Amino acid sequence: MTMTQETDAFAAWLGLREPADAAARAVELLEPVRRRLADGERTVVHDLGTGTGSMGRWLAPLLPGPQHWVLYDRDPGLLRRARAGMPEVAADGAPVTVETRQRDITRLTADDLDGAGLVTASALLDMLTADEVERFVAACAGAGCPTLLTISVIGRVRLDPPDPLDARIEAAFNAHQRRTVDGQRLLGPDAADATVTAFGGHGIDVRVRSSPWRLGADRAELIAEWFEGWVGAACEQEPELTGPAAAYAGRRLAEAASGRLGVVVEHNDLLANCE
Repeated sequence: MTMTQETDAFAAWLGLREPADAAARAVELLEPVRRRLADGERTVVHDLGTGTGSMGRWLAPLLPGPQHWVLYDRDPGLLRRARAGMPEVAADGAPVTVETRQRDITRLTADDLDGAGLVTASALLDMLTADEVERFVAACAGAGCPTLLTISVIGRVRLDPPDPLDARIEAAFNAHQRRTVDGQRLLGPDAADATVTAFGGHGIDVRVRSSPWRLGADRAELIAEWFEGWVGAACEQEPELTGPAAAYAGRRLAEAASGRLGVVVEHNDLLANCE
């Protein structure tokens, strides 16, 4: 697969999940952010690991006042899509402007975030190592502004109706999320707690709220795509699952296609440094 094809495939996945992410985010965390930004001055928002820009599309129209969004990602193709899709006005009709920066967000420092009024990220933390979380948090803490981190998986999934193989697939998937890559162990479902602890090391309190995906018949396509990736990762981690997982997947995908499968994927949202 070429780099362009990889970008297109990842963008398609992000587009499929975007409505579910938007519905899941903990909107109660926005009120303290709104209060912090209520002075009418322009807010500079740094969105880290922006992907196709779903965080900006969700959040910019919910916040007051003029905003300037700085979007970070490694992939220039994703950044082009994100910039093109950003809203142009805030909640009160104030202008929203955008710039993009092609960067490795795990290497950012507080200097990179200088002038930020808000730092955001979505579906990012679980892909980081412990060292990367420490650096990420140090940069955000050094910026001295609120940090809103949404849709971090915490390793819990519920399927309805239940199946005897659900728990084993979940455990293997979580082990895959914690796998070692290039000598570094990913945090996976432990990342949200590690991030809270890291902020605490800087003397910063963090509010934590649940933000689950609740997927039913109206999200059958997303269920199928998510499920295939969930089972595939589990089998990659535990190859002896491959045989029993084939029949299991057939049952579950048939249930999803007929609207009979419900899925809850647990996440946490974090808001740091926003009294």
